[in-house]
Amino acid sequence: MSYLFRHLDVVARLSGEHVRLVGVSLMIALAIAVPVAVAITRRPWLARPVFGVFSLVYTIPSLALFALLIPVFGLGFWTAVAGLAAYAQMVLVRNTVAALRGIEPAVLEAAHGMGMSDRQIFWRVQRPLAMPVFIAGVRVATVSLIGIAAIAAWINAGGLGTLVLDGIEHDYPQKALAGALAAVLLAVVADQGLRMLERRLAR
Repeated sequence: MSYLFRHLDVVARLSGEHVRLVGVSLMIALAIAVPVAVAITRRPWLARPVFGVFSLVYTIPSLALFALLIPVFGLGFWTAVAGLAAYAQMVLVRNTVAALRGIEPAVLEAAHGMGMSDRQIFWRVQRPLAMPVFIAGVRVATVSLIGIAAIAAWINAGGLGTLVLDGIEHDYPQKALAGALAAVLLAVVADQGLRMLERRLAR
């Protein structure tokens, strides 16, 4: 704790890097996951191959996945973003599919009966009704990415993992603990904030 309080400026800067890393990864992951989930709900036969691929990626250890991506993206920020976005797919797609499939068929039939197009039904009916379950998936993915992003310091991606890695390498446990505690605090704040949003949307 002494290192944390004596170097708040360093912890704050690395926390900003950590948030940026997770935020960019999550946005890219969502841009992929939502269209894939919509495609699965409209073409159920896609579920098995898509979830098979995402399950395989999800089982790869994070360090191994980052190492596999280094020849493609090199060391640094974008390698970490690619790996984190890949890890988030399983949770995001699964929860988004569950959210869309959980809508009462009668509601969708009524929307079709009113002459709505598929696009209108998605934006005006499915999206608002599915949002609470969808946000629950985003919450789980966000907390997971905050933890995995700490490992990205191994590939020079920055973030709070830098403190943990430096503390281990230089036998400085207080430094490593400061990074770990800051990452835990970020995860708790993200979890509680998204949980509140989830409850508000559910109401």
